Amino acid sequence: MPRVVFIGNPNVGKSSLFNAMLGMHARVMNAPGTTVLLESGTYSYRPHGNRQPAQDWSFVDTPGTYSLLPMSPDEEVAAEAVIGANGNATPDLVVAVIDATNLPRSLYFLAQVLELGRPTVVALTMVDLAAKQGLDVGAASLSRALDGVPVVAVDGRVGTGCAALADAIGRSFDGTPVPHGLENAAPRPGVTMKDWVQSRSDIRFEWASSVLTRLGIGSSDGMTTSDRIDRVLLHPVGGIAAFLAVMFIVFQCTTWLAGPLQDWFDVTVRAWLTTGIDWLFGLAGPAALDGWFRSLIVNGLLDGVITVLTFIPPMGIMFILLSLLEDCGYLARAAFVMDRAMRSLGLDGRAFLPIVVGFGCNLPGLAATRTLPDSRQRVFVGMLIPFASCSARLSVYLVLAYAFFERYAGLVVFGMYVMSILVILGIGLLLRRTMFRSLEPEPFAMSLPPYQCPRVVALLRSVFGRLWAFVKGASSIIISTILVLWLLQGIPVTAAAGSFGHVENVHDSAYGRLADAVAPVFTPAGFGDWHASAALVTGFVAKEVVVGAMSQSYSVDEPDDVSEADQGRGALGEALREGFDESSGGHGRAAAIAFLLFVLAYTPCLATVAELRRQYGGRIAAKTVGIGLVSAYILAVVAFQLLRLVL
Repeated sequence: MPRVVFIGNPNVGKSSLFNAMLGMHARVMNAPGTTVLLESGTYSYRPHGNRQPAQDWSFVDTPGTYSLLPMSPDEEVAAEAVIGANGNATPDLVVAVIDATNLPRSLYFLAQVLELGRPTVVALTMVDLAAKQGLDVGAASLSRALDGVPVVAVDGRVGTGCAALADAIGRSFDGTPVPHGLENAAPRPGVTMKDWVQSRSDIRFEWASSVLTRLGIGSSDGMTTSDRIDRVLLHPVGGIAAFLAVMFIVFQCTTWLAGPLQDWFDVTVRAWLTTGIDWLFGLAGPAALDGWFRSLIVNGLLDGVITVLTFIPPMGIMFILLSLLEDCGYLARAAFVMDRAMRSLGLDGRAFLPIVVGFGCNLPGLAATRTLPDSRQRVFVGMLIPFASCSARLSVYLVLAYAFFERYAGLVVFGMYVMSILVILGIGLLLRRTMFRSLEPEPFAMSLPPYQCPRVVALLRSVFGRLWAFVKGASSIIISTILVLWLLQGIPVTAAAGSFGHVENVHDSAYGRLADAVAPVFTPAGFGDWHASAALVTGFVAKEVVVGAMSQSYSVDEPDDVSEADQGRGALGEALREGFDESSGGHGRAAAIAFLLFVLAYTPCLATVAELRRQYGGRIAAKTVGIGLVSAYILAVVAFQLLRLVL
């Protein structure tokens, strides 16, 4: 298939245009040998007004770049894709997406693309915003100024111009003109991109200036609406206050707003599906309702499906908020405001948003790393996010805090969040000096896009595409792991335990024996008891079920609507105090703090691990889990050994 590569500066609407043309057919992938995210897909073009058969084209969307001289792995991938280097197929046509509100910068970049000698079609975005700024930039006039290079005005947010762009692509595979003042000067073998870009930079600047002159566009010193808003949002004090307010809204939406939707999936949808499954099994007779196969479907497969569904609300809300903030132009301002605070870890200001979101839920925090332009930063921040104490861990904090420190429960919970920040900083400094030694802070330069209103249709299309990619990538891992846990809990290991799939006491199952085998490992931390280790194993699936696993292992039956505080004060709290006192040799409170620290830092939930693997690969996911387990164990052991002397 003909290969069409989309390339352009950051924040010019390139990805919106790409997604508008491909819709749900786009797929996310890593560039070969890197963690740089690319999108690709097949576009079926049907020529208008003739009987020619449909044509299939391969579309590839590249990371935003300001130049073909790469300054980061992402820009390097973009340059290699448009040149056809490092294993990339040579593109048959390039779609250069340029911003009508910033033609001087866009034209200089376009000059580099045109001099590669590939057939090129220009997609002109932000035309409506340029008109509001008094810039009359039309596609026809720009095409004349470019000596006949095809130019199409597009708006990826609503899909305007997509059909015309497809027609222009279809007419241009045989070649497009090189404007006067430029030449077909593709890099020759042995010539580096740095030498090629720098050798003709003055010529390209002069050409861009001549095009602006032909268009009748000069510099303007007027104060725009964006400039007036920026005087507040980029202010050293006001900008930080505004950023914190936005982060508070994002945090609340990914926790409080998503909560009822998650409960609806977990309770209502689960009840509907369970009722339907029971009706089907009931057709086969009463014995089928008590069989192991029904247990496999309801307690294994259905649990896995519901677990996947419960993560859709926070992920969807996060994707919507990110798209809103990015499309309206605020994310670039937020990165500018927080840049100085993040540079100690070798990151820029954009890294702050995913970490903050991670305190609501690690999964949308990982989704937010898509806004980071450098793949190394994405991996770095992605490895830190699992150490952000998500809201699911809060239920564990509350139960143990009220069970062991009722008068100071609030202080204990607050201390867990403080420890989470310290752990993030400590792990960040460790990674900075090991895996990411080469990640040096670079001068932070970026274009501040004009403010604009996001378009609902394009936003929803993008959100649905990203959610579907998550479901496809993570569901198999989540469901298969939950099925393995069901199998372990359903295998009886004693004669009186019951039958397969119907073990009365979880301790008499293979799962209970696994917990027994793991428990001695935690003896130095004070909670070397099978009840605690069983809860931690179950917590790998989701931290929300740790408290439920404890209730199950201690055979404590409490109503579902009992609060965590009441659980800590009640029968579960009493069972926890007795169990931790026994396993710690009378130092139950020290063991409880050690257990909380372990829950804080050990492996994130299964969905987060699956998303780590999907975005960054199995090796990064395994390293993140390994670092979490080791650091959590060290924290727990050290804390117990110190605190048992004073508590």
